[in-house]
Amino acid sequence: MNIKYLASGVFTIIVAGVAVIVLAVGGSSAKTRPLQSKAAGSVISIRTTTLGHTLVDGKGRTLYLFKGDTANVSKLSQAGLAVWPRFIATGPVKATNGARAASIGTVTSPSGVRQVTYNGHPLYYFVGDTKPGSTRGQGLNEFGALWYVLDPAGNAVTSAAAKTAAAPATSAPSYGY
Repeated sequence: MNIKYLASGVFTIIVAGVAVIVLAVGGSSAKTRPLQSKAAGSVISIRTTTLGHTLVDGKGRTLYLFKGDTANVSKLSQAGLAVWPRFIATGPVKATNGARAASIGTVTSPSGVRQVTYNGHPLYYFVGDTKPGSTRGQGLNEFGALWYVLDPAGNAVTSAAAKTAAAPATSAPSYGY
């Protein structure tokens, strides 16, 4: 067997293998869309949380504003959208349970995504909120600015969550420790 042909064949296999790995790891030129959350029935509602009355979607998930945004313009980076997905409009957005229909709007991103706004603030979810009414994103300083829940008027709620009252002390027997 000719060593020249064997070396050429091995080289071809190595080059093909490298090409497969590069494409599998992300060498493609196709752009991927950031993680986004579609609006739950495109509804904005009001829910009582530890922060008072706050904006939520149709499933009770808390909605946030990003202080780095300007009126009706999302300034959040692609990296930020992985942690703070947009509240996306799926059809007309309805106001229920005390939310103001006149405050609801949408903005369209350069990629064509319709993001819901309230009082001019683009709205987002926080991936750390694991259940309806959770407000774990409140007051976080991430991606260049602060994050706040909104009140029914569409203003940032800048206070910390209300502390729940501690359980009263009970008299337990002393064990002499």
